[in-house]
Amino acid sequence: MITVLFSTALLILTAQVASLNAQELKRITMGYPSLAFTQSHIWVAKEQGLFRKYGLEVDPVFLRGGQVATQALAAGEPPMVNVGTVIQANLTGYNLVLIISMENKFYQLVFVRPGIASLEQLKGKKLGISGFGSITHYAAQILLKYLNLEPNKDVALISGGPDAERLGAMSAGKIDASFFNLSTAPIARKMGFVDLLQIADLGVEVQGNGLATSQSYLKSNRDTVKNAMKGYLEAIHFIHANKTESQKVFAKYMRTNDPEVLETSYQNYVKTIPRKPAFTPKGIQFILDMLAPQMPQAKTAKPEQFFDASLMNELEKEGFFVEMAKRYPGK
Repeated sequence: MITVLFSTALLILTAQVASLNAQELKRITMGYPSLAFTQSHIWVAKEQGLFRKYGLEVDPVFLRGGQVATQALAAGEPPMVNVGTVIQANLTGYNLVLIISMENKFYQLVFVRPGIASLEQLKGKKLGISGFGSITHYAAQILLKYLNLEPNKDVALISGGPDAERLGAMSAGKIDASFFNLSTAPIARKMGFVDLLQIADLGVEVQGNGLATSQSYLKSNRDTVKNAMKGYLEAIHFIHANKTESQKVFAKYMRTNDPEVLETSYQNYVKTIPRKPAFTPKGIQFILDMLAPQMPQAKTAKPEQFFDASLMNELEKEGFFVEMAKRYPGK
C-alpha cells in the first residue's frame, strides 16, 4: 500500500513539474515565407527543442512569400519573421528591424520554359515573381538591369505566389520564366525547365533573408527576442554538424521525400548559410539605390536605420559563438 501511495504521489509530482515547466515556456509564433532550406533553422530549432532550451515554445508559421510575410510582421503577428524585405516597408512608414542577417547574395536561379535559349529572349515575355516587394521581385530588378530591360515595359512581371504555384503557372504557359530557390531547382529541372543563371553569379551584394522584428516588440520583449535568436543561431550550427537529423526535418517541412531535393538542399545550406551571420550595409545600400527612382525617401535613408546589431554583439561578448563552435565542431 505504501509503495502504491508513493508511486501515485511521484506521478502527481512529476505531472505538476511538467505542467510548471510548460507554463514557464513563453509561446510565440515565428513566420517564414518559403519552403526552402533557407528557412530550415526555424524548423530545426523547433523540432530539436532548441527554442525550448531557451525558454520558448515557438510555433513556425508559413507565410506565402516575402510580401505577405513582411505585411504580417508589420501588423505585429507573427512578432518575428525570417525575411529580408524590411527596407521597403520602413520607407513607407513602418518600423521594422533586422536582428540577424543570413544572406548577402540572392541565390535564386532563373528558369525558363523550353524554347527560350538565352536571357535576352525574355524581352516581351512574362517573368514570374512570388510577390511585389519580395526577394524575387528584387532579383527580377537586378536581372533586368543586367539585361538593360525595363520592368513591365520590356518584360511583364507577374505575381505568382510560392515556388510550387509558379511551377504550375510555367507548366500551364501562364508565365515564361521565373526564379526558383535551390531546393526547388531539382524539381524544376525534372519538369523540363532550364536554368540559365544564378543571380549570385552577377556579383551583386544585397540584403537577403534574415530574422526581423519590429522596433516596438524588440523594445518591450528584448529577452524574448534574444532567446529566440539563441535557438535560431544554435539550429544553424546543429544543421552544419548533423546532416541526417537535419534532412529529416527538411523532409517534414518541405513536404518531400525526394532524395535529390533533400541532398541538394543540405549541400547548398552548408555552402551558403554562415555559422556566424553578419550584416551587410553595402547590400542594404544597394536595395536603397534600387528603390530610389520609385521612392525618393530612399535617397536620404542610411543602411544603419534598418538593422540592430546590439543583440548579436551581446551574444559575441557573452561567448555564445565560441560555445557553439565547441558544441558543434566543424567538419
